Amino acid sequence: MFHSSYIEISKSALQHNISFIKEQLAPDVRLSSVVKGNAYGHGIEEFVGIAHACGLDHFSVFSADEAFRIQQVLPNSATIMIMGFIDDSELEWAVAHDIEFYVFSTEKLESAAVAARKLQKPARVHLDIETGMNRIGLGGDELERAADFILANQALFEVAGICTHFAGAESQENHDRVAGQIARYNEAVDLLKTKGIVARQLHSACSAAVMAYPETHLDMVRVGIMQYGFWSSPEIYYRYMGLSTDRTDPLKRIINWKSHIMSLKLVKAGEFIGYGTSYQATFDMKTAAVPVGYAWGYSRALSNQGEVLIREHRAPVVGIVNMNVLMVDVTGIPDVALKDEVVLLGNQGKESITVASFAELSTQLNYELLTRLPMNIPRYIID
Repeated sequence: MFHSSYIEISKSALQHNISFIKEQLAPDVRLSSVVKGNAYGHGIEEFVGIAHACGLDHFSVFSADEAFRIQQVLPNSATIMIMGFIDDSELEWAVAHDIEFYVFSTEKLESAAVAARKLQKPARVHLDIETGMNRIGLGGDELERAADFILANQALFEVAGICTHFAGAESQENHDRVAGQIARYNEAVDLLKTKGIVARQLHSACSAAVMAYPETHLDMVRVGIMQYGFWSSPEIYYRYMGLSTDRTDPLKRIINWKSHIMSLKLVKAGEFIGYGTSYQATFDMKTAAVPVGYAWGYSRALSNQGEVLIREHRAPVVGIVNMNVLMVDVTGIPDVALKDEVVLLGNQGKESITVASFAELSTQLNYELLTRLPMNIPRYIID
């Protein structure tokens, strides 16, 4: 099958990033690879395969459908943890296959108990503690009720973890809030311990907290964006670089998104390019059409702002990004030709198009842009 663009995933870059992350951790701290959002747009099936080959054996997802996809790639060879949505109808499947999952309500505990009792096998649960995110989580009286329910049904549960999530560890302006969350989390762990509930793993740190709050490393950290070669925020990056004697970015982007030139056209000065009148040629130009548009994850907000790489030259987007096509100015690129490689994201020679550059132009976050890359763009593993 032919495709208008494709994505390359670098195994060696991933191995480099994993090594860097592990250098930040004590030897006994486990690294959970967060692969929600289709592995941040990199492709769950492709990514977990090479991540496992690079030594990772714990994967965190948002929902049961993502857990199922990992299970098809790595049957019985990795721990899979659902951090978010699991429908009651999926609990029996999760218990049967040793899939671990967060519980953030007594109702979910009760439903998990039904599945565990039916299968005569304990549900592996992580107690998600409400510490100030005010999104999901067990807090106050509900935490007490959850603990009492587990103690009354001990044969039906294995408390695999006690966890929480920080509300903005990537920014110093949230420091007081995060510090409060850490304190409330520790109080909850102590409360559960006094009741006789001791989890196999304590975990709270995301990528940002790994770098900014080393006291949160505990037994396991859940790392998403950093393993793919991106920093949680410019602030975290500059904080690290300010403490490092090496001025080289220690993370490597593992993704390259590529297409090709499908058409070349000469446009006379004064003519408009594409839909509407947003771009008018001020000189005789040569433009190239690239078969990628907003239907393929290239934001319409990058109209007249984005850039691509062709023959190691930066070619600016001209005109409105269409559903399936964008146009770029190739006037100054020597020997440009049909079928030339076009790099939409990643490296070509010494030049690169970064996700950060996309975000600055379109107001998207790194996370948002990556996860919007459609699943049907083929992903290929390269060294």
